[in-house]
Amino acid sequence: MRKALRLIFVLAVLALAACAKKDPLVVKTEAGYVRGFYEDGMLSFRSIPYMKAERFMPPEKPDKWDGIKDCLQYPPQATQWVNGRAMPDSVMSEQGACYLNVWTDGSKQKKPVIVWLHGGGFASGSGNASPFYTGKTLARKGTVCVTINHRLDILGYLDLSAASDKYKYSANVGMMDVVAALQWVHDNIAAFGGDPDNVTVFGESGGGGKVGTLMCMPSAKGLFHKAIIMSGTIINIMTQEMSQALGLAMLDQFGLTKDQVDELQKVPYEDLYRTGQRAMAASIGIRPVGSPKMWGFGPAPDGEVLLQQPFGPAFSPVSDDVPLIIGTTFNELQRSYYAQKDMTLDQAKDILRATYGDQTDAYVEAFGKAYPGFIPQDLVSVDQMFRPRTLRTSDARADQHVAPVYVYMFGWKSPVRGGTAGAAHGYELPFVFGNPDMGENIVGELTPSVIDLADKMSSVWVNFAKTGDPNVEGLPHWEPYKSSGGAIMYFDNTSSIKYDYDRDLVTIMQSVME
Repeated sequence: MRKALRLIFVLAVLALAACAKKDPLVVKTEAGYVRGFYEDGMLSFRSIPYMKAERFMPPEKPDKWDGIKDCLQYPPQATQWVNGRAMPDSVMSEQGACYLNVWTDGSKQKKPVIVWLHGGGFASGSGNASPFYTGKTLARKGTVCVTINHRLDILGYLDLSAASDKYKYSANVGMMDVVAALQWVHDNIAAFGGDPDNVTVFGESGGGGKVGTLMCMPSAKGLFHKAIIMSGTIINIMTQEMSQALGLAMLDQFGLTKDQVDELQKVPYEDLYRTGQRAMAASIGIRPVGSPKMWGFGPAPDGEVLLQQPFGPAFSPVSDDVPLIIGTTFNELQRSYYAQKDMTLDQAKDILRATYGDQTDAYVEAFGKAYPGFIPQDLVSVDQMFRPRTLRTSDARADQHVAPVYVYMFGWKSPVRGGTAGAAHGYELPFVFGNPDMGENIVGELTPSVIDLADKMSSVWVNFAKTGDPNVEGLPHWEPYKSSGGAIMYFDNTSSIKYDYDRDLVTIMQSVME
C-alpha cells in the first residue's frame, strides 16, 4: 500500500513538472508551483506567498502547497489604519502582508531584478499596483519587477523586547519582512528569468526610507546590489530606549504585566491600534503632521537587526559597496498651500520671514540664482523638507569615496488643476514606471513630451538596475555626484545636468532645519 501511495505521489510530481515545462504560465518556486497570466504581453504573477509570520514575531518561510497555485489577483493589503478606521478582511488582513507580485517577459535568460518598496511611511500603503506602479513596462524593458507587501505600523514595529526575550526582534519585524522578500527573490527569482546576483531596491517616500533602512541592516547585505531612494530622507529618530518605552506603555494601557505580554496576540487589530495611539501619547509623544522628523511605530536600532538609522547623514558601512541614485521633486509636499494664490514678491517674503528671519533676502537671492525666472509662489512652495537632507546625505556618501552616488531633481510640473500641483510628492512615479497612461490624474494629457520623459526616466532606472550606470541615449551624460560642484540630473521636458546649482539655497534651508 505504501509503495502504491509513493508511486502515485511520484507520478503526480512528475506530471506537475511536465505541465510546468509545457506551460509558460506555470513557474516552480521553493514552496510550490504558481500560475500567472499575460498582462499586455508580459507575464504577471500576483499574491505569491513569500513568508508566514505570527504576530510580533520574525517572518518564516511560507508553507509548501500541493498542485498549482493560481496567482491571478492582488492580495488584500497589509492591515493598516485608513481614513480613521480598520477596513474589512476582504480589503486588507494581517496575512495580506505575506505576499509579493512579479512581472517578467517570460524568457529564462538572467535579467536584472528591480524590487519596489511602497510609500506610506512605515504605517500604510501597498505593493499592489495601484494606480500606476504595475511593473509591466519595466519588465518589457528587460528587468524582472517585484512589488511586495509587508507588516506595517503597530503590527510591524511594536517593541515588546523589554517585556520578554521571546519578542526580541518585534521592534523591526516589518523591515525583517522586507529582508525575507529579498531572500525569496534570491532563492526563487531565477525561475522567473531574474538574476539573484543583480538586484536593485527602489522606493519613494516611506519606500525610500525603507531602502535607506535596508542599507543599515546586516541581514540584507548581499541580497541587493544597487539602491534608489526617491523623496525618502525624513529622519527617523526612534531609538531602542524610545521603542521599548512605547512597548511597556502598551502593556500599561491594557493593564497587563510583562508576564502577560502574550495576551497582545489575541487583541483585535482595531483595539490594538487605538490603544497604541494612547500609549504613544503617554510615553514618547505623537508626531505632529508635517514634522521633518519621524518617530512612533517604525524601525529602531538594536545593534543587531538594525545598526543605525539612515540619513544621519549617511548609512552603515555594511552598504558601502552599493551604488545609489537619490533625489527629490521640486515641490514635494508644499506646492498646494500657495500655488493657487496670486502673490507678490513682498507677500512671499512676508511668509518666508516666519522661517528665515533676517536671512530672507539672502534666501530670495539664492533662489533666483538656482531658479532664474521664478514666480513669487515658487519661493514658498519649493520643497524645504526632503531636499536639504537629501543633499546632506549625498555629500556624506560622496565623501566616503565608496560606491558611486547619482543625484537628481524632478522638476517637471504637472498641468492638472490649472498647474497648481507643480512637481509634487510622488509625481515622478508614472514616469519612473513608464506608465504615464495610467497616471492621468498626474500627467494630464498624454502629450509626446510626457511620453518621451516617461520613456527616458524608466530607461534610466532600468539601465541603473542592469549595470549601475544610469546613463541613457537622449539625456546628457550623468556623472557620479561629488560634494563640491556635484552633477545633478534635472528631469524636465528638456532635461539637463546642473552642477551644485542650488547649494547656496540649500545651505540656507539647512541652517533652519530642526
